[in-house]
Amino acid sequence: MDIHIICIGKLKEEYWRAAISEYSKRLSRFCRLHIHELKEERLAENASAAEEQAVREAEGRAILRTLKDNSYTVALAIQGRALSSEQLAEHLQQLTIDGRSDISFIIGGSLGLSPAVLQRADLQLSFSAMTFPHQMMRVILLEQIYRSFKINHHEPYHK
Repeated sequence: MDIHIICIGKLKEEYWRAAISEYSKRLSRFCRLHIHELKEERLAENASAAEEQAVREAEGRAILRTLKDNSYTVALAIQGRALSSEQLAEHLQQLTIDGRSDISFIIGGSLGLSPAVLQRADLQLSFSAMTFPHQMMRVILLEQIYRSFKINHHEPYHK
């Protein structure tokens, strides 16, 4: 299985990079992990709503160009569907059973995702009604994907 993490911006702090490296290593026995860091668009400090929308759309176009046509796409969105860890594991297992071997998870930038990206998504997934920094969300997402594989392989970790 190929898992793609498509995200806006690069990780600047070493502690985030170390966490990503650790989960990438752990996931390597279950899947091929690909992390696609896309350019974060510049935004003026006092940007208008139109300028913010233009940034979301530009980042959205970059995300859509990165997605493979056959990839099952999960957009992380506050307004999305909330799943427990066990439900996410079941969902990923069902995708495998259905022959879906390419899954893309999308993490937007600080302004969120464009309507075009949300429309393209097969699933909009919410981790919480709260907002998290997108760097932290990358780590949380990888941990939950790892947890899903451990659950599906009936291995200890998830409790």
